[in-house]
Amino acid sequence: MNQIADLIQSAADWLFVPVLVIVLFGTALLMSVRLGFVQIRRFPEAVREFFGGKARGTEGALSPFQAFMTALAATIGTGNIAGVAAGIVSGGPGVLFWIWCYGFFATAIKFAEAVLGLTFRQSRGQEVQSGPMYYLRDGLKSPALAMTYAVVAGIAALTTTPFTQTNSIALVMNTQVGVPLWVSGVVVAVLTWLVIIGGIKSIGRAAEKLSPLKVGLFLAGSLVVIVSFGSRLPEVLALVFREAFTTQSALGFGIFTAMRYGLARGLYANEAGYGTAAVAYGTAQSDRPSQQGLNAVMETFIVSFGTCTLTALTILLTGVWQSGQTSTAAVALAFNAAMPGFGGYLVAFCVFLFGYTTLIGWAFYGEQFLAYWLGPGIVKPYRWIYCLLIPFGAIAKVNLVWAWGDLMNALQIFPNLIGVIALSGIAARAAYDRSKETLG
Repeated sequence: MNQIADLIQSAADWLFVPVLVIVLFGTALLMSVRLGFVQIRRFPEAVREFFGGKARGTEGALSPFQAFMTALAATIGTGNIAGVAAGIVSGGPGVLFWIWCYGFFATAIKFAEAVLGLTFRQSRGQEVQSGPMYYLRDGLKSPALAMTYAVVAGIAALTTTPFTQTNSIALVMNTQVGVPLWVSGVVVAVLTWLVIIGGIKSIGRAAEKLSPLKVGLFLAGSLVVIVSFGSRLPEVLALVFREAFTTQSALGFGIFTAMRYGLARGLYANEAGYGTAAVAYGTAQSDRPSQQGLNAVMETFIVSFGTCTLTALTILLTGVWQSGQTSTAAVALAFNAAMPGFGGYLVAFCVFLFGYTTLIGWAFYGEQFLAYWLGPGIVKPYRWIYCLLIPFGAIAKVNLVWAWGDLMNALQIFPNLIGVIALSGIAARAAYDRSKETLG
């Protein structure tokens, strides 16, 4: 099993260094320039839209706020806790800098995905089909590329999320509460089924309630840790920047290692480049592409500069990153350092919420991909298969789970980015043109 994990990890490493480093950073830089650094220029509007955006349009399955929360639910998963912690432990403190760097520039990719998702969706009243498949097919006029994306993304949704998210939930529930791994898997599977069997409206209602809760709880707990060890903050921030650019250091981490893990975990955390934003924001009851683009800007900001940063700082400030612990266990140890006894339980609950909401959000993504590939008849069987796989994720090996996740994420990116770049003119018009839109 370890040999299989090593082989998959080697393939993922080959894709990430240097292939995806060049492709992702290159696309992120290109889109930032093409859209006039929309993530800076229109950030105040993104904040106003976040707090006061309203539906405007009769078509769509969810309100703009529900679409935003569904995207946030799917994006802020255990990768923001377990994945970032594992990245810091494996790649050193410099990983955090590259998470920030990719998050800043990749915001433009996410803006474009959301705009294209709403522009090229297929909707009949409240029934919506959306995703990169539709802008690759109808915008780029490439049915072959659309099908390629649907096949790869469909397999990825079915074989990564039920395993990665559940694995982290089961691990922390086992180490903190003593719950057997398989019990966590079965409970999570049942709870996921109860929501996703009702379709996108049921998912939207759950995300609307759970997404603010999970972010608020993790923010509160992280701030307690950061304040408790605040005297070390200047030292840790200096270490982050120094290790991001050090080719050889006493710690043994080099710039390419930090970049590799920073990109992998940053990508896994904010999903810019996956194309999933097109699925979530394409469901909104809105006829304003830039509204959804600005919501995507806020989503990426919250993930890259919010939850990922909080996770990294807690384990760096407490020194846990050098303890030999990794994944959710490292974050639980960091929280316990500031809140003995209680901190670990708080992390366990946050990991459950993060993983659970991601499971229900990605369940919808997967059914959109597979329905495009295999037809609408696959949706109901897919929901059952998705839930039946969840218990197996709880007992799978951690290294194999994350290695497979890295590989599938990398393969999903290429066809999507071709469409994003080729159709960047449409996103640019939405980024610049305010004449036909009134926010709020």
